[in-house]
This record gives sequence, structure tokens and C-alpha cells, in this order.
Amino acid sequence: MMLIDTHAHTYSNSFKSDATEMLARAREAGIGKILMPAIDRSTHEAMLEMEANNDFCYSMMGVHPCSIGENFEDELKAAEEYLASRPFIAVGEIGLDFYWDVTYKEQQYKALRRQIEWALHYDLPICIHSRNATGECIEVVSEYQQGKLRGVFHCFSGDAAQAARLTELGFYLGIGGVLTFKNGGLDTAIKDVDLSWLILETDAPYLAPVPYRGKRNEPAYVLHVAQKLADLRETSLENIADVTTANARALFRLEA
Repeated sequence: MMLIDTHAHTYSNSFKSDATEMLARAREAGIGKILMPAIDRSTHEAMLEMEANNDFCYSMMGVHPCSIGENFEDELKAAEEYLASRPFIAVGEIGLDFYWDVTYKEQQYKALRRQIEWALHYDLPICIHSRNATGECIEVVSEYQQGKLRGVFHCFSGDAAQAARLTELGFYLGIGGVLTFKNGGLDTAIKDVDLSWLILETDAPYLAPVPYRGKRNEPAYVLHVAQKLADLRETSLENIADVTTANARALFRLEA
């Protein structure tokens, strides 16, 4: 049985003291691949170093919406240069975040649209961050979807109608630790979503699933998300692993 963690910041300073052990635990838990979303220039080097030293870690490239500020053009330029220089598995983590600050709301929109255009140019999927902005991100994706755009709404936190709309647009839903939260509501939102549209993630080091809620998250814990999804769908863990792994491979065009 193999699982894929489609979203983990394993290069984070949170893992500085035990990265080797953390990755070993992931392998022991059956995590065959870890996909790492980019944040900004401050972490690109660490991400690429982790990829170079670990053959089951794969890098995305993009600028996180929380890193969009006065110098956003410089951030975009750096990411674009990386994309032009070597292969990546996706453009991400990109999107809109209206939770912390909306000072640079207009710039977030500009950055999102430009990075979607990169994805179309390079024929790559996008990894969307949509905190307090799921509807707004869906609107932007809808503008560009003419049959070629593909991607995932990472850490999906919308409602059932938004989930249905995303699958209509050909987008996957990234399901993580929130699924295990007692009053998270994600179980209801995705109740009618076919398994063929779901992929698993941790968003490590954030949003650890029960029974580790409130602690540092890590890729090995995606197993708990998979088990919760299996319980909700009244199917086997092996089936969830098979389907979500196949979905991730299809979206990101990963080799077996």
C-alpha cells in the first residue's frame, strides 16, 4: 500500500532538527512520494536542497499569497526564472488569502492570474491556497478554464456547492487533517464528492490530524487522514490509498 502526501512543507525550519527521522517515518508509514509547495525566495533554496537529497520529494514553484507584498514583482520574477530553468511538478502554492491581511488584495489577484498563465504555458497543474477566499479563487479559475487548466484546491475548506463546482471545473480537492476534526465540517462538504476527485495531504507542519491535533504535523500522519476517509466512505484503507494515489499520479503526472 502506498500513499502520496500531495502538500507538505518538509523543508520548513520546524523540521530542522529531525528532518532525516521525519522522512524515515514517512517511508515507514507507506508514504511513497511527498510533494512540496513553494512559498517564496526565502525558502526556495531549502526546498530544492531537500528534493536533491531525497528521491521521493518533489518540488513545485510559485509564490504563496501571504508572500505577496510591495516586492511581489521581484518574487514573481524569481519564481518565473526557476520555472524556465528546470522541471517542476506544479505551479504552487498560489492563490488568495484574505484571512490575515487584505492590504495587497489587488496584487494577490494579479499574482494569481499571472501564475495561472505560467501553468498553462508550461502545461503544469496549479496548487491553490484559498483561505477565506474559496469563492474568489473559484471565480478566477473559472475565467481561465477552457479545458486545459488543471489543479487542486489544497486544504479544501469550502461547502458542498463549491466542492461540486470545482469538480465541474476539473479540479481536485486536497483533503488533510481537518477531515479528522470533530466539528470541522469537511466530512459534510465532501460527502457527495466522488473519490476520483480527492487527493490526500498533510500541509505539514500545520493542521495535524487527530490524534496529533495541536502538535507539529508531518507526512507520516497522512495515514490518519486516509483512515478517516475510509471510515466515512465505509471502504478499506487500501482502497482509499489506491484511489487517491492514482488521482495524485494523474494530476501531477507522476511516475509509479
